[in-house]
Parts: sequence; structure tokens; C-alpha cells
Amino acid sequence: MQSWWRIGRKSLKTQEKKEVPDGVWLKCGGCGEILYRRELERNAWVCGTCGHHFRIPPQTYIQLLVDPDSFKEMFSNIRSTDPLEFRDSKRYADRLKAATATDPSAEAIISGCAQINRHPVAIGFMNFSFLGGSMASAVGERVSRLIQYSLKERIPLIIVSCSGGARMQEGALSLMQMAKTCAQLARLDDAGLPFISILTDPTTGGVTASFASLGDINIAEPNALIGFAGPRVIEQTINQELPPGFQRSEFLLEHGMIDAIIPRTLMREKLSTLLGLFYDSGSMQSLLAPSGKDQEGVAEEMPSDAEEVSL
Repeated sequence: MQSWWRIGRKSLKTQEKKEVPDGVWLKCGGCGEILYRRELERNAWVCGTCGHHFRIPPQTYIQLLVDPDSFKEMFSNIRSTDPLEFRDSKRYADRLKAATATDPSAEAIISGCAQINRHPVAIGFMNFSFLGGSMASAVGERVSRLIQYSLKERIPLIIVSCSGGARMQEGALSLMQMAKTCAQLARLDDAGLPFISILTDPTTGGVTASFASLGDINIAEPNALIGFAGPRVIEQTINQELPPGFQRSEFLLEHGMIDAIIPRTLMREKLSTLLGLFYDSGSMQSLLAPSGKDQEGVAEEMPSDAEEVSL
């Protein structure tokens, strides 16, 4: 009788477990708490117990930051190819094909225009789920064209970074994107247009060493890993133990590498305030109005969005 009761209880528990769909409960990577998925969604994917920020796809970040239905994707026709015919354990072409098949964005960044509290912006969201958010030639080109669009329309630029660095399968072609994006940002700076860089976990490698660190205002999410080489690589190189919290956003703020740490739940509100400082002063259009020559130059350099481009 006792054996039957134990078996019966076990079967009942197994049946109850099967009735709960996968993904309803998630474990927090910070405190280990088991969290209800819908509650996490309502709290912008931030743990209500410890404040841990879950990594989220760019589509979710778009919903959190910009005005409803205001985002218009641009430059989605720019796709990566395999110029070096690179192969490691798998062919790079096969990796691209597999990543594209499972990810609707089809690249490591989604770029476009939108509004935040009715303020027009040029905005990009890096996509870690696509090959670790790595910066390929196509990513550098999308970023460059987004900057050119910001120049052409005379509107602020915002980029949300989440990347493992340059894409090794493209070698020097990927590393060239660091110089290319920095050169475009120099033009943006010359025009007096603001660039707000948002760094999320992780922002590393060539992305950190180029456009992600060049914002007029550099904002990070709490406890985000931000750096060039990873902590383990640095420890092995210098043969020393690193300070607690090294390369985390709080450490960078303390040492003057970033300007602010803003929780994701407050990011839209704070961005709206910053943009209001540019727009509501009434000086943005008058001070930044380009000459006809400058406007034409930008327009000539920007290929049509309808043009098919592969990099």
C-alpha cells in the first residue's frame, strides 16, 4: 500500500510538471531566483530581486525604447557574405546560413529611424543572438549608413551595443569597420550632432574599441561587461588577479570611462529627457542647419536603400 502511494504521488507530480509549458519560469543569472516570465516582461526583463538585466533581442529593446509603431527599419538589404571563403570547424558560409535561418534580423545589427517621446532619432540595436553580435563588414556598413542618415536628416544618433567584438571569419575586412565607423562619427561630431551610446552586457572587442566608446554621452546598463580583451585573457597575459568587478559598468563609471549607469526600466525616460535638452532648447535646427553643399555631399554618398548590397 505504501509503495503504491509513493508511486502514485510520483506519477501525479510528473503529470503536474508536464502541464507547465517550457519557458514559463526562468532562473535569474544574478541571484538564482526562479522568476515568472510574464512578470519579467512587465519589468523590462530586469530581476525584481537583484536587478540583474537579462539579455534581450533587439526587437524587444525596440519596443522598450521607442514610441509605438514609430520604428522603421533601414538598410536591411545589406547582408554578410564570405569574401575570404573562411573555414574553421565549419564553413563561414554555413554559419551565416544557419544564423539567418533562425534569426529574422539576418544580421548582427538592426538599424533604422524612430521617435522617442516624439523626438526623431536615427537608432541601431546590436543583436547578440546573431553570431555573438560580431561586427562584420555588413555591420560596419549599416552603422556607417545610419550615421550618414543622421547627418542627412540632422537628427541625433543612438546605438545600443551588445557584441563580442569583430567577426574573426572576415579578418582584416572586419577590423577595417572600426576605422570606417569612427571616421563617420568624426563627421557627425564636426556637424555638432549628438551621439548617445548605450552599452549593454556584453560590449567587448572591436566594438568597444570603436564606435561604442565614442558617444557624446556614454550610458551603460548595470553590471554590464564592457572592455576590449576579456578578463581571463588579461589575467593570463599579465599573470595577475584583476580587481573585483573589473570591466563591469560600475568599475568603468568610477574610473571615468562612462558617463552614467541607467537601469533598463528607466532608459526610455532618461533618453527622452536627454533628447529634450537638444530639441526643446530650440537651438538644434538653427545651430546645426547644414549648408547646401554639405547636404548634397551626404546625399551623394548614401546609396539608395532599395539597392541590393552584399558585403
